[in-house]
Parts: sequence; structure tokens; C-alpha cells
Amino acid sequence: MATIADVARLAGVSVSTVSYALSGKRPISAATRTRVADAITQLGFSPHAGAQALASNRTHVIGLVVPLRALETNSATVMEVVTGVVTAARSHGDDVLVITEDDVEAVHRLAAGSRVDALVLMDVEREDPRLDLLAQVRQPAILVGVPSDTHGLACVDLDFTAAGQLAVRHLVEHGHTAVALLGAPESAVRRSANYAVRIIDGFRAEAGRAGARHTVVPCEASYPGAEAAVDRAFREVPGLTGIVVHNEAAMPGVLDALRRRGLAVPADVSVLAVSPRALAEHLAVPLSVIDVPSVELGRTAVAMAVEREDEDVPPQTRLLPPVLTEHGSCAAPPAT
Repeated sequence: MATIADVARLAGVSVSTVSYALSGKRPISAATRTRVADAITQLGFSPHAGAQALASNRTHVIGLVVPLRALETNSATVMEVVTGVVTAARSHGDDVLVITEDDVEAVHRLAAGSRVDALVLMDVEREDPRLDLLAQVRQPAILVGVPSDTHGLACVDLDFTAAGQLAVRHLVEHGHTAVALLGAPESAVRRSANYAVRIIDGFRAEAGRAGARHTVVPCEASYPGAEAAVDRAFREVPGLTGIVVHNEAAMPGVLDALRRRGLAVPADVSVLAVSPRALAEHLAVPLSVIDVPSVELGRTAVAMAVEREDEDVPPQTRLLPPVLTEHGSCAAPPAT
């Protein structure tokens, strides 16, 4: 039975070129594609996934690690990242194998035995226990998130530190001098989930530079949790008039808690979201938003993985700049 190597020899091209011609993963000239097609026809070659994997040393599968804990509070963001990974992988002729465990052994099992060509890891912590293993596996690994030490690692994420800074600047430019960040749940902050602590760093630094009174309050995803966070923020910052919400599941609860207090947005208090844009736009009160471009993050992770599969590209960190869209939920604070 003919193999992909036989096709390559008859067509006068490399095995990888035949693989690209079959998968469409890389552009191939019309003349080369014709030679490959003629060789396939002449040899009666039937390209199936197993044969291609054995002949090209590739599985055309990307391993995606999505810890279940990430879905507890950021399910929309996580699923948008997954959508970006899957659609980008398909455009390269790859499939995606998803695992939901968050331990080192799970990543080791995924990388072992040549089951996948690349790894994409989500829900990265500042001191993530999975990182030491990445130096030992043969596959390129892309982190959706940024740990404390990025040396030798390839990472992509929103620049959450810059997002925290932008959020404060936007409120300060409207005239607010007392602001609060309602952020990720206490559990995410305690384990130093990178997105949770980086936005806190940016928020605090910019509020300090601006001389704004401020607080950071962890916020649970439930309506009672959101109300408790709002109450705490008003206790800790008397005269609070500007709120940043970095917790997609808590946004409806925050708005409800403000309504219960008799506060209108933005007449009495300005509210700015940091979330996927569509979530903020479709609330009962559409919120101005710093977009978390989740689908783009997934697509970029796959592009970086493919780039490192095909070429000797050094690992790098790509931080997407924050973009703010105004929907009218931020205004000048009420006159005292």
C-alpha cells in the first residue's frame, strides 16, 4: 500500500509538502499541488489521519487544557477562547483535543505518546505548577495568560495591567475621585490567577498616581455575592461614585444591587465593565466596556502554536492592548 513518503518521492517534493497539500495548512503553488495530486492518483494513495501522522510525525491535533475551575466564574470568556482555538485550528487542518483537569499529570498525559502537535494551556496562575513540565515536552506550548516569570515561555493575553490603568483613567477623566474595583472571586485572587491579580495591580497603581480614593473588593458570581461586594465597596470608600466590574458573572447582580440602593447609572454612579463586549452590551443597563477579546486570544494562541511547529521561533509574550467602548454608563459624578 502506498504511503505519503511514496507520494513525496514520485512528486519530487518533501513529505511535509505533501502533508500541507492534503491539509491546506500552508500555501502550496498550483504546479506543486498538481504534481502531488497526480502522484496520489497514480499510486492510488488514500490519505487518512493515521497514515499522515505516521509519515509526517504529526497528528494534526492541538491539545487544549481548560481547567473546570475556569468555567465556574468566567464561562462566557472561556468558551469564547475555546471557540477561537477550535475555529483557528480547523482553518489549519487541525483538530482539538480538550482536557479539563488542572494538574501537572494531566498535561504530561496529553503531551506523552505524540498524541498532539502543540499544547494550549488556559487559566494560568502567577506561579503555575504546570510550567516546569513544559520545558520537558517536545511540543510547543502556548499559555493563554501570563505567569510571573515568562522566560522561555510563549504567552498571549489581554494586557490586564493596562486594562486596570485604562479603567481608572476613564473614570478620573469623567471627574471621579472615589473608585472601586469589583474583581474576581476570593478563590481566584488567593491562587493568584494571573488575570485577577494583574488588573488589580494596574487599578491600584493608576488610582494611586491619580490621587483617587480607591478599594479592591473580591466579588462572588452570585446575586448575594455581588450585593455584598457593592455594600463593602461603599463602606470602604465613602462618597464612591465610580465602579469597575471585572467579573462577568457578577455584572447583573452589581446593577441590581445599585438599583436596590436607589442609585441610577450613570446619574448617581458610573459603572465600567471589563468583560467580553457582547456581555456588557446586552445587560439591562448597557455598560461601557473594556473588551476581553476572548475569540482573538484563542485564534492567536493557535497561530503562535503553528508558527512554532513549523519554524524555530523563539517564545514570546503577546499582550493585546485594551480597547474601551463607551455605552453611556460613565458620566460626571453627581454634584455634592
